[in-house]
Amino acid sequence: MEIVGREREQDQLSAFIRLAGGQALVLRGDTGVGKTALLDFATGLAAAEGHQIVRATGVEAESGLPYAGLHQLLYPLLQDAGGSALDPATRAVFDAVFGQAQGRAPSMMALGIAVLNLLARAGAEQPVLLVVDDGQWLDEATADVCGFVGRRLTGSAVKLLVAVRADLPSRFDTAALPETPVTALPADDAARLLDRRHPDLGRQVRQVVLEQARGNPLTLIELPAQLADEPAAEDLLVRHGVPIPRRLHHVYGSRITALRDTVRAELLLGALDGVGTRTGVSPAPGRRHRMTDVDDAVACGLLDIEPGTGDYTFRHPLVRSSVVQLATPNQRRAAHERLALFHRDDLERRATHLAAATIDPDDEVAAVLEAAAQSVTRRGGALAAVTWLTRAAELTEDRADRSRRLAHAAFVAAYAARLGQAHRLVRADRAPGAGESVASASADAYAALYREGDVRSTERQVVAAIKELRDSGRAQPEDMSRLVAQLLAIGMFAGDQPAWERIYELIDSLDDCLIDEQTRIYANTCSDVVRHGAGWAEPVERAATMLAELEPWDVTRLAAAAYFLDILGRFRPHLQRTVDRELATGAVVSGVVMLRLIMLDQVGCGEWEEAERTGQRALDQAVEHGLELYAYQARVWLAHLAALRGQLIRARDLQGVVDAWARPRGLGMLTQTADAVGALAALSAGDYEAAYLYAIGITEPGQFRPYAVQAPRTLLELVEAALHTGRAEQARRHALAARDAGLPALSPRLAVLTYGALAMTAESDREAAEMVALAESHPEAARFPFELARIRLAHGVRIRHVQGRTAARRFLAPAAETFERLGAGGWTERAQAELRATGAAPRLSALSLASLTWQERRIAELAAGGLTNKEIGKRTNLSPRTVSSHLYRIFPKLGITTRAALRDALSRSGELSEA
Repeated sequence: MEIVGREREQDQLSAFIRLAGGQALVLRGDTGVGKTALLDFATGLAAAEGHQIVRATGVEAESGLPYAGLHQLLYPLLQDAGGSALDPATRAVFDAVFGQAQGRAPSMMALGIAVLNLLARAGAEQPVLLVVDDGQWLDEATADVCGFVGRRLTGSAVKLLVAVRADLPSRFDTAALPETPVTALPADDAARLLDRRHPDLGRQVRQVVLEQARGNPLTLIELPAQLADEPAAEDLLVRHGVPIPRRLHHVYGSRITALRDTVRAELLLGALDGVGTRTGVSPAPGRRHRMTDVDDAVACGLLDIEPGTGDYTFRHPLVRSSVVQLATPNQRRAAHERLALFHRDDLERRATHLAAATIDPDDEVAAVLEAAAQSVTRRGGALAAVTWLTRAAELTEDRADRSRRLAHAAFVAAYAARLGQAHRLVRADRAPGAGESVASASADAYAALYREGDVRSTERQVVAAIKELRDSGRAQPEDMSRLVAQLLAIGMFAGDQPAWERIYELIDSLDDCLIDEQTRIYANTCSDVVRHGAGWAEPVERAATMLAELEPWDVTRLAAAAYFLDILGRFRPHLQRTVDRELATGAVVSGVVMLRLIMLDQVGCGEWEEAERTGQRALDQAVEHGLELYAYQARVWLAHLAALRGQLIRARDLQGVVDAWARPRGLGMLTQTADAVGALAALSAGDYEAAYLYAIGITEPGQFRPYAVQAPRTLLELVEAALHTGRAEQARRHALAARDAGLPALSPRLAVLTYGALAMTAESDREAAEMVALAESHPEAARFPFELARIRLAHGVRIRHVQGRTAARRFLAPAAETFERLGAGGWTERAQAELRATGAAPRLSALSLASLTWQERRIAELAAGGLTNKEIGKRTNLSPRTVSSHLYRIFPKLGITTRAALRDALSRSGELSEA
């Protein structure tokens, strides 16, 4: 059908189709403004140019089903040669997403890459145009994939064209894809369209239509017929100023109500089952109800017949919504019941229709909804799971089962950072005059812990809930494990010995059948790895092979256990694959925890630039969702990273902010980590007395304070600070305590730290050499480059005094190189100074110099020449504060921490010029 007007849009779409290479475009406009007509125009043009056309339509009824839209969009491609030629890994991604195989759905990035692979194969055979109408109704997971793919089509033979309504929010609002607005027709074009479609209108009616349509093409086409059939409609529309969408609903409504009941019933089935609007493609054989005997609806302009397939499709999305709105509640329920039977082999679709079809309590339906929630959770749909679990609880007659399902919904909502929703769910379950329920206590505790960092009252709440459940005789393992895991998290953040003793006493009072192995792993590693961590590394590593079968919150607990055992690297690939999906599909708390764990592994492995970005992302997510506890936890680890890099001002600023918030709340884990930051920053600056005071604030020499998570991890900080302040006896006692406590058997990192501490405090050169050799030869030593470099630096200094300069270089040279590569600030400067003392002449690496901008290099030269910030500012037309900020960034790039070291650093590189 010829389009009237729209020359600008047609020219843009013509260029879009004919321009070589892949790209994406979003058409955004009001209801009825002509987006679908423009999609048809682009489709016809692309077909003439030899493109394969794949069309899909967002369906409001399916907007809560993860990946429903993606299946509709990719189905044709997965059935052709391009899909069959996919490699097994890519095929496995689609099988997991579409429920064809067991296993957890991949991350958004992994899925996006799989889609790009599929499109690349299809595009290699024939250019492809993907067309999506009503994109605002796509499920969030599909919309996110479309955004991911659309930003990466450059260089391919694939184009993506999406139409969305301007009056409804969607994921495409933030997809960062090119857009073009589709606005109302100008007055001349509107009049031309009206005259072409309705040439016989009287002058007065024509004027009414033009005034009321306001350039909206669909209104121009549809409204005259209603005015002719219903004279009273003119008064309704003109006098009462009914908005355009409502006008169109009224237009379609009059046609729908005139149909026979059997035809209306068929239309309702099609509307509720998501039959598309002129998609051009049948999404999947047998997956949609096929309307029959609806020729009357075609005749009155409500339906079209799809060329090629013969399927009936709705002429416009407003037809579909009008059909649903005009049906009575009983009619809608009956239709949903038929569709539930139709989709009996599709768990999630069946659940969707059963939820809408059922009024009275029905345990069988509730069980189906609960099973669907578990299925969708594993595939990344936490928010859909909350909806289904809530509905399951509403349909549950037994109060205990109802409370259990609501508690499960609240649990998932809490992990989706919907703490208010979790609270409302459990409050709704409280009987009049009844006390606080177990689920209510749990939800309240989650909110208080995550938002306020309250470990004191939350401990009391959760302990009371566990005792009530234990004493009731109706405790289920799943419910008890969740409550205990919540209590363990509280204990971990508290870092307090009396609290942990109470927790262990309570756990010991529970039947063994109520606590699973994962919970026991978590309990024995996050509390006090020195006293309880032995023997758990093997079960944790074994669990790492089964992560795809676990819920996201179970994955994060196991990964946290792996961190305390220093085997987090086994979990990191899975965390990196799934973190984007968790954040995108609702499990925000799990996603933030995954980001923090990824950051910690990056820090340990020396990937500090990546760790900085990951940590900042975790902080941004926590702040955005009001998770104050996790925000401060992210800050303290960013402070730790800054201390490692010699960014001492930033490290101390963040340390102070965290300590001021955490100490009054009794958050021992955060205050201990803040003290560890203080010790590390002081060591980097050469302030050994301050470092010692921070270190003994965590634990006394010769012992590892019970349930202080940082006590074993700061072993070298205490030993080094003690040695440099003349406390050799305390340093030796602490190193021996690490050996006697069996730290080398607990984790690879603790083994390296223990051997290093024993080498630093060894009473004989032979023992020192043996301990260093053990540290260097440990199978996992390379995973802890910073710690190994510290050990080599200390041993090199010892060797220089005992065996001479040449022998020392063997240890000092790799230490200096490692510190410089890592960007370890003060440590680089110290190691290079020691290396120069051996007669070597270390030079600043080209990589470090190349990292300076021209302006940074100029400022560094001026500062090295002795100029103050104010004097530098005058020469460079910068403010003294800006100069200070530049120097703040320059120091870690050059591996130094003081202004005095600038001249030496630049002179070694041959870069120093006359100021």
